[in-house]
Amino acid sequence: MSDIDFFAIILFEESKRFLEKASETDDLKAEQAYLHAALLIGISSFEAFINAIASEMAERNSLGILDLSILNEKDYGFEKGEFKLKEKLKMYNLVDRVDFIIRRFPLKNKSIHTDKWYSQLTSGIKLRNSIVHPKQSHLLSIQEVSTTLNAVINSLDDIYLAMYGKHFPAQGRRLDSTLLF
Repeated sequence: MSDIDFFAIILFEESKRFLEKASETDDLKAEQAYLHAALLIGISSFEAFINAIASEMAERNSLGILDLSILNEKDYGFEKGEFKLKEKLKMYNLVDRVDFIIRRFPLKNKSIHTDKWYSQLTSGIKLRNSIVHPKQSHLLSIQEVSTTLNAVINSLDDIYLAMYGKHFPAQGRRLDSTLLF
């Protein structure tokens, strides 16, 4: 496992622990703070897992320049008669990158756009974006954050099954954190 894999695991455990802390408090302000942390760190963890998977995929020989641009989030240009990756960052939408990875490693007999986790994940990312780029206030619920984190687990489980033939390691623990802070 790479450093990013370990970091993604730690982030996800922290996210789950903040969700647990939100459930344990009767203080609405504390609950909201814990839910904000759980959601923000949970989606950040998801992105770290996707980056680790994309990095591994990018090492394969059969990929074209556009594939590598999406996987590495690098811009590309035309130089001396050929397309080349540049060092310049080119960010792609997280859900688009998930779609790309799943299209490269199709899930047997599945369409991700009809999977329950897909709509829950996109809703969770929109919820995260409403906190990162707020235009109005929104009180989070434990259910909303739980649904988002479960969607992260379910999506990564499907991706792991397609790519590695095994379940996502955190799938068995669901939302039970290993942390005790």
